[in-house]
Amino acid sequence: MIDVGDKERTERVAVARGFVAMAPATVGIVRRGESEKGDVLAAARLAGILAAKKTPELVPLCHPIALTGVDVLAVPRPRGVEVTATVRTTDRTGVEMEALSAVSAACLTVYDMLKRYERGMRIEALELIEKKGGRSGHWRRPAPARAPAAPARSRRTRAG
Repeated sequence: MIDVGDKERTERVAVARGFVAMAPATVGIVRRGESEKGDVLAAARLAGILAAKKTPELVPLCHPIALTGVDVLAVPRPRGVEVTATVRTTDRTGVEMEALSAVSAACLTVYDMLKRYERGMRIEALELIEKKGGRSGHWRRPAPARAPAAPARSRRTRAG
């Protein structure tokens, strides 16, 4: 474990995101609150908060730190559920792992609560979006580059 004793206590924030891809019919179950196991979005939020708090138990070399805030959002989208976690502390080390743990657990909870309806769901795009504070300062994931538009295809017509 890295010694962080000489580091200054500063405000630190990390934001992570993940996505559970599923069929539109399964998203409908979430939106209508029809899952047999209960409120999928509320359970995902709670799972994310608990995971953030227990990160040092899950990740072997992660420092236990005092979290000052954990916000987890689980939002239905047309092709799945998007999960975003924002974790805050005033401490000597960052909260990136806590934010990623929160999103992971929330996504797993969404999968668990809906697997009866669709086994082929996928957990995708688990990623750190932003971190602030500490020696390295502010970092934000660059927006994905947009693919150039395909050139217009000319249509040949045959006179006949």
